[in-house]
Amino acid sequence: MRNLLNFLAKNNHWFLFVLLEVVSFVLLFQFNSYQGSVWFSSANAVSGKVYEASSEVESFFALTKVNQALTSRNLVLEQQVRQLSEQLAKQTQDSAYLHIAKLPALQGFRLIPAKVVSNSLDKPDNLMTIDRGSADGVRKDMGVVCGTGVVGIVYMTSAHYSIVIPVLNSRSNISCTIKNRGYFGYLHWTGGVANMANVDDIPRHAHFKLFEEVVTSGYSSVFPPGILVGKIRHVYNSADGLSYRLKVILSTDFGNLRDVCVIDNAAVNERLDVMRAAKDSLIEKNN
Repeated sequence: MRNLLNFLAKNNHWFLFVLLEVVSFVLLFQFNSYQGSVWFSSANAVSGKVYEASSEVESFFALTKVNQALTSRNLVLEQQVRQLSEQLAKQTQDSAYLHIAKLPALQGFRLIPAKVVSNSLDKPDNLMTIDRGSADGVRKDMGVVCGTGVVGIVYMTSAHYSIVIPVLNSRSNISCTIKNRGYFGYLHWTGGVANMANVDDIPRHAHFKLFEEVVTSGYSSVFPPGILVGKIRHVYNSADGLSYRLKVILSTDFGNLRDVCVIDNAAVNERLDVMRAAKDSLIEKNN
């Protein structure tokens, strides 16, 4: 206490100076209209800045509550989307069915929607299991596609499940052609990465460009023509030098494959039977 009194006594002239300055400013701004208006405007500007800074600080510390509210709202919306997706899937039998059915090459074909229940990518002879079988109309040697292209061929069926030989299998052998070029070969997978395969037996006189599309040829009873297989990435000579081997980037992402459709090949078989009958008729006529 004594120190405080000593400090006040020692610096009393400074305190008196400050007090007189405050009194003089009060008298100046209170009894002079111009100075008063300047003070009022300046005080409002300063207080506005202070309030603005205070509001920003409060908003920053309120972000935690805002984020919690947004998280809760997003959870509700995600549940609503899931419920709507399930209802749509029940109405269409499969959420990917409508997208696959819009592929031009599949117009007029009966499609059987299915889901992939098991799949492998790291073996020379990968196999895939889908949740549709003979009870659903699936039979051996039917083609399987997804929204982006060819998947494989049905190998074996039970009542409610089927085994599919996908493109990523050394035994897979699918006839395909370079789109709008007319040159055809056979799609093979020799292991390695899951997004690349080879098209063999492309004739040496063929003319094409890199990144042109490779599609199914329709020369078998499995796939109709025009279903996308992939795009040309590299061109090599065959082992005997008599043809080309194409390295193709597959259009189907086998690592993220969930929804597929099985093609009912009854229409394909009927078309091939007509073609064979016409061919036999011409042969007999020529003989």
